[in-house]
This record gives sequence, structure tokens and C-alpha cells, in this order.
Amino acid sequence: METCPRPSSSTGGRRVTIRGQIAGLAYNDGDVVEFLRRAGLPDAADLLDQGDWVEWRGGRAHHYEAA
Repeated sequence: METCPRPSSSTGGRRVTIRGQIAGLAYNDGDVVEFLRRAGLPDAADLLDQGDWVEWRGGRAHHYEAA
């Protein structure tokens, strides 16, 4: 599974894509974890820093403030 929190938008948050589908806009790690849970990964919090599962694009990992 590929999860890509993309760069922060002008209002804050990061778009999350899972397997090529937009899952939603995350404003914190909890939002990313919830998107992953809905995609079938119940222990997703443990995956946020594992590059095989989550690829942070265009910005630092765990940062959601406006660009």
C-alpha cells in the first residue's frame, strides 16, 4: 500500500493518497492514521515513519501547517 501525504495546502492540511485514490485531507497524524484504518490497516500509527508504507512528499513528515 502506498500512502502519500502531499504538501500542505494554502489553508493547511495535506492531501492523502492511498493506492492512487485520494483518501482526504489530513490536518494531523491522527487523520492519516484514520484514513489508513479505513483502508484496512488497524495498527496504522506504527507505520507513519516506515517508508515502505508511507511516503511523505513535498514537505517534512508530520507537518500540516499552511504553506
